[in-house]
Amino acid sequence: MSALAPYLAVFAGRFQLVLQYRAAAAAGFATQLWFGVIRVLIFAAFYAGAARAPMSLGNAITYTWLSQAFLTFLPWGADPDVAAMVRTGAVAYERVRPVDTYAWWYARALAWSAARVAPRAAMLVVFAGVVLPLVGLGAWGLSPPATPMAAALFAVSALGMALLSASVTLMINTIVVATMTDRGANVLTQSFVNLLSGLILPFAFFPDAARPWLRAQPLAGLVDLPFSIYFGAISGWGAAGAIALQFGWTAALILAGRAWLGAAMKRLQVQGG
Repeated sequence: MSALAPYLAVFAGRFQLVLQYRAAAAAGFATQLWFGVIRVLIFAAFYAGAARAPMSLGNAITYTWLSQAFLTFLPWGADPDVAAMVRTGAVAYERVRPVDTYAWWYARALAWSAARVAPRAAMLVVFAGVVLPLVGLGAWGLSPPATPMAAALFAVSALGMALLSASVTLMINTIVVATMTDRGANVLTQSFVNLLSGLILPFAFFPDAARPWLRAQPLAGLVDLPFSIYFGAISGWGAAGAIALQFGWTAALILAGRAWLGAAMKRLQVQGG
């Protein structure tokens, strides 16, 4: 445990620090609620004129509320603190810190995303899953998991979502260190993550030939796979395979990212004085 102490400490410290920004959490909740309502209305308009659809309107609405609740798990760019260190040259201090740089940054990235998700997700779940049904708008709210087994599998998949998100963030961090700028990485990453995670459109709406490939790539584990498990579109051994895919991609990205970051840090040159 003594070897893990620095990483647990940095996780706890950053989690508590980010959690203190209550105004940001409230503003984020309001923004995500607004866009959630817009997306629900878009789906309602689509289903009103559609002869057939690949998923029910209820599942599409649940998918929308889940995507808004867990929105900040999406790795849209580098860790802002790492990007700032690269811009100022302070990243050089990371080379002499007596800890493993990858594990240190991973713990920081995990705490950063988890602390932003926790309050917003709680408020959205209460609003969409409790308040809307109480006022007679349950058809437009967040439905409970399809079965108790789906709930349990979703809990495991949500953990995989968080770990996968942090591993993708570390890959972006490494690109920032290697290129000495966060502009290109952040701009490109956001577009790819939004499309390939299933945030913009659930994979069920894509052509049959494309769907297996989309669900096999790593970003699917951030949105489409866990939410499909939640409302039972993926169940049984299919759900177990989806979770295994999440953790498998997480392990692969960690191994590749660790090796790449080590090489990038060895070549790092900081000029000035």
